[in-house]
Amino acid sequence: MPKVQVNGQGLHYTDTAQSEKDAIVFLHGFLMDGRMFEPQIEHLRENYRCITFDARVFGQTDWDGEAFDLYDTAADCIALMDHLGIERAVIAGMSQGGYAALRIALRYPERVAGLVLMSTSGQVDPEMARGMYLETRDTWAQAGPVQPLIEGLAGALLGPKEKAEAFWDTWLPRWKEYPGEGILHGMNNLLDRDDIEDKLGEITQPVLVSHGTEDMGMPISNGEFLFEALPNTTELVRIEGAAHTANMTHPEQLNGKLEAFLQSVYE
Repeated sequence: MPKVQVNGQGLHYTDTAQSEKDAIVFLHGFLMDGRMFEPQIEHLRENYRCITFDARVFGQTDWDGEAFDLYDTAADCIALMDHLGIERAVIAGMSQGGYAALRIALRYPERVAGLVLMSTSGQVDPEMARGMYLETRDTWAQAGPVQPLIEGLAGALLGPKEKAEAFWDTWLPRWKEYPGEGILHGMNNLLDRDDIEDKLGEITQPVLVSHGTEDMGMPISNGEFLFEALPNTTELVRIEGAAHTANMTHPEQLNGKLEAFLQSVYE
């Protein structure tokens, strides 16, 4: 799989087509990597150029070990688009990737044809959630990815084991490979994010919002807020029965809506 040196990182990415097809760039969620978008890519690749990249700390990207923030992720995305010769693209972000996608639209609006915001938020975390995230960060940093910790995360991100066992079997071994230092910086990147709520009205590109109805870590009220706060939203896709990684676990409820959105953006 290819890597490119951008902003001091060895950025691992995938690209379905070296062509003039209209492009969509996918940004993954915390603890995940670009592979979480395989169901969307398989559905779209015939008609669209689909790009993923692994954010710093995660997947196969060679991270430089330094602290980073969501604007660094945004800069990595734009640098990759430059490398691939893509002037404008739909930016599709899930959770952490959605945080970055919003900031790409604010900082580089001319590069964004549209946004797809999956299981994400335009607000900072409430204090109760922030406390839980700090506990997760510190436990991983001090004790590593102990089984109770990662099983709790799997339930929140993937859904109950009895409903999502195949995803547990795939992702938990990957999570166990992440060292505490990486998780520390990766989670600080989320915990310390700036408050952009009062800037959401500046994002005028068309936006598709999707959210799982059973998302316990980030309730669907976050998606509802984005749908109302952003001035050019087209639809809120409620993914029934899905936890946080709804695009991966329940792609049949999203893929057709995503394709229709891309058609409307690029018509």
